[in-house]
Amino acid sequence: MSSERKSRTFAVVNCSQLLTLAGPQRPRVGAELREIGIINDGGLIVRGGRIEQVGTSTQIKSRIDSDTEVVDAGGRVVLPGFVDAHTHPVFAGTRAGEFEERSSGATYQQIAARGGGIQSTVNQTRAASVDDLVSTGRRYAEWFLRGGTTTVEAKSGYGLSLEDEIKMLRAIKRLDEETPLRYIPTFLGAHTIPKEYAARRDEYISLIIDEMLPRIAQEKLAEFADVFCEQNVFTTDESWKILSAARCHGLGLRMHADQLSLSGGAKLAAELDTITADHLEHTDAEGIAALKSAGVQPVLLPGSVYALGSTHYPAAREMIDAGLAVVLATDFNPGSSPTPSMTMILSLASTHMKMTPAESITAATVNAAYSLNRGAQLGSLEPGKIADFVVHDCNDYRELAYFFGTEHSWQVYCAGEPQITRIKSG
Repeated sequence: MSSERKSRTFAVVNCSQLLTLAGPQRPRVGAELREIGIINDGGLIVRGGRIEQVGTSTQIKSRIDSDTEVVDAGGRVVLPGFVDAHTHPVFAGTRAGEFEERSSGATYQQIAARGGGIQSTVNQTRAASVDDLVSTGRRYAEWFLRGGTTTVEAKSGYGLSLEDEIKMLRAIKRLDEETPLRYIPTFLGAHTIPKEYAARRDEYISLIIDEMLPRIAQEKLAEFADVFCEQNVFTTDESWKILSAARCHGLGLRMHADQLSLSGGAKLAAELDTITADHLEHTDAEGIAALKSAGVQPVLLPGSVYALGSTHYPAAREMIDAGLAVVLATDFNPGSSPTPSMTMILSLASTHMKMTPAESITAATVNAAYSLNRGAQLGSLEPGKIADFVVHDCNDYRELAYFFGTEHSWQVYCAGEPQITRIKSG
């Protein structure tokens, strides 16, 4: 992106609702989740890729000169770009065949037990080159952008060897450099035990701790480390060892916790003071209290519950009532949640977890940004922040979840640069 383009100034006016998400400089909790900072008939000014001013259209129009480009939102809704804080966006192949099997009654666990599941994607990803992964990743990047997502947390975890995990993280780095979508990398070597280590799990854990983590930290390929904590994947003791080692290498900690059973993942996340605990479908009141006490942000992933045909959604209302700074994310991956659509996640949050549309938007923007240590830069439309925002083709923000299965975005801006522009409706 040229410095000339970055330095341009423009204004957006005639927004039916400008959702600023302005508020305290921290993740939002309790009633704050519903306070989304709406400016009716709003507008904003962007200079040098950052928000310079927000206000009513009348206020904004009074502060622009004849040389300033003006974008007419045409009575549409404008809000920050979605921040998707849990994705697996780099992989080879698909698992459409397994999707068909599940429709015929096979469970995710049954498919994994016979060599499918994560291992299937590992096999295909190991056979792919960095260029192959970047090529398919570009396709998914466009999907995210078209849905109004401008930042993703991006996990490895389909390599499960030193060479292939590094390959994945290098592909993520290239996608961050070569596409408008912002990628924040997470090392997930502890995604599952690869088949070649099935009878030598201690050796694989040692490989993660003694070889993968030092190399990834040395090359600065990841900001965070994650582990799939589940009794039949990585036990709480194994997860503690891996995450403790990751912390020693300066990585922030995230966890897949209590997804398939009440395995103690939430309590371990609290004990380790991780930044997030993700999934939490089976977390109980004791686990919620532990997360609250430690200040861990829950990242809820209703898309994976839906895609696996389950009805066991995480207890979002109880978490909000307990004062947790809830985050929503897609869990985009080829097996259990093949969707990049944050608006679909907003709909599931309202229909199955009884989160209000306002709570869901907060969870998918500013709270998600704070869970990635980006709250000072992203997630709200306030002066000084990066101008990642989306003009949605509706006139009431509640329509984003109400009209589910629809791409609402009309214009998508990353750091003040238009990336997606659709033909005007009507």
